[in-house]
Amino acid sequence: MPEGRPTIPAALRRQVLVEAGHRCAIPTCRQHPVEVEHINDWARVKKHEFENLIALCPTCHRRKGNGPDQIDRKALRQYKANLAVLNSRYGDLERRVIEIYAGMLRNDAVDPANMVPLSLGAGSWLHLMYLVQDGYLARVQWEGGIRIGHVLPVEKYQLTPAGAEFVQRWAAAQPLDPPTDDGA
Repeated sequence: MPEGRPTIPAALRRQVLVEAGHRCAIPTCRQHPVEVEHINDWARVKKHEFENLIALCPTCHRRKGNGPDQIDRKALRQYKANLAVLNSRYGDLERRVIEIYAGMLRNDAVDPANMVPLSLGAGSWLHLMYLVQDGYLARVQWEGGIRIGHVLPVEKYQLTPAGAEFVQRWAAAQPLDPPTDDGA
């Protein structure tokens, strides 16, 4: 840390780390461990504010800048904004589902039109409620398994076309619009 610069308060640092899930805020990275970095340099702003702090792994931290193949401030602000949308709307399992599908799309493992369904335990709908409600994930018919009483212990969910677009936008750090109350 540069001389004369105060440390980031522990509570503020924790808030930034929790926002990013203790992982790099760059969606195509998501590595750990991370450093808390100023979007606009400390030397310019001379203060620690949540809106200007982001969690970056050491590699992405070194890539911060304005040159070719560097991560500029505008992109960092968009990553920060996308974290706010995701974290204010979706729970932990929903964010993990988004990351799983982003990884599949990133690795060209699947065509967005033919995303493989995820099989999850019975009752998962409660944890995936907002992704389903927003039209990004749909429960699909399960053609196998063993029934226990009247309950099938496995549920399958498929990424919808709107969900594939949402995941692609998130992975590319394009702006994410907060869902409206009607799920549109």
